[in-house]
Amino acid sequence: MDFGIATVAAITAIVYIIGLGVKATKLDNKWIPVICGLFGIVLGILALRIGMPHFPATDYLTAAAVGGASGLAATGADQVVKQLKQ
Repeated sequence: MDFGIATVAAITAIVYIIGLGVKATKLDNKWIPVICGLFGIVLGILALRIGMPHFPATDYLTAAAVGGASGLAATGADQVVKQLKQ
């Protein structure tokens, strides 16, 4: 059974790259989770809208939740890497 894990992982990877881009700017790092969450929501809704195969949402609210969670997971992934380096 496919739960759309590839789509969710793709959103997380894209948002992770966006987060790295934001980190390279002069914007305060406290805004990175907010930006990642918002980009995740946008990408989740976009994935539903364009009809990504096996996307684990059938309505916009669920798509926004999946995307937002994926976006925030990108922030968590960054923190795991950061903590492992210490």
